[in-house]
Amino acid sequence: MSAFWALADGRVTLSGPARGPWPPEPGVSMPEETRRTTPRLDPRSPLVLDVRELGRRPGSMRPLSRSVPAPAHLGLGVLGVPEGSDLELDLRLESVVEGVLVSGTVAATVTGECVRCLDPVTSSIDVDLQELYVHPDREHGGHAGGHGRGRVDDGFAEDEEMAALPQLHGDLLDLEPVLRDAVVLALPLRPLCREDCPGLCSECGARLERDPGHGHEVQDPRWAVLRQLGTD
Repeated sequence: MSAFWALADGRVTLSGPARGPWPPEPGVSMPEETRRTTPRLDPRSPLVLDVRELGRRPGSMRPLSRSVPAPAHLGLGVLGVPEGSDLELDLRLESVVEGVLVSGTVAATVTGECVRCLDPVTSSIDVDLQELYVHPDREHGGHAGGHGRGRVDDGFAEDEEMAALPQLHGDLLDLEPVLRDAVVLALPLRPLCREDCPGLCSECGARLERDPGHGHEVQDPRWAVLRQLGTD
């Protein structure tokens, strides 16, 4: 997800990536940003938004608040948002020169299991969203008419950044890839039922919370021969 600054004239500038903790722990795959949505969107989908009211009038804005069902596989292996549970969207859709800037928050309930004791874990999250959806027919090379090679190179670099952003499909935009990235990146990689959870015994799986003094005698295998001689 990219971060943006909105300007007074209705344009936006990219201020760099807004990411969660990085790199992820080994063995945990982070969501792949599928920014280029399919050519045809289903307007009946709860995460496909119609921005027809905004038109191409930079500065026009529309708030949007709704509850939508969570899509499948929204989470990590041990923690996620249950499919079909409520996602509370509180968004602002703003028309800018390049397209439509979507910003706001999504609230959800996540469930999973503690990585130490395997008990169920339930918590609530509030995640910030911000993404620019660009018009596919926007003009390119905004700095091409400037003086000096530096200005031209800047224009090409900006075009490349814009090309990586999700596109509007007519009057529709697909919020799901952006929402999925934001939610998954906000989830803890090692969820705990509580910070001081003692977990399970690594030898036998006993719950250490129920038996704080639980332990196993560890014998040095190098003395095994001498102990055997003592019993003969």
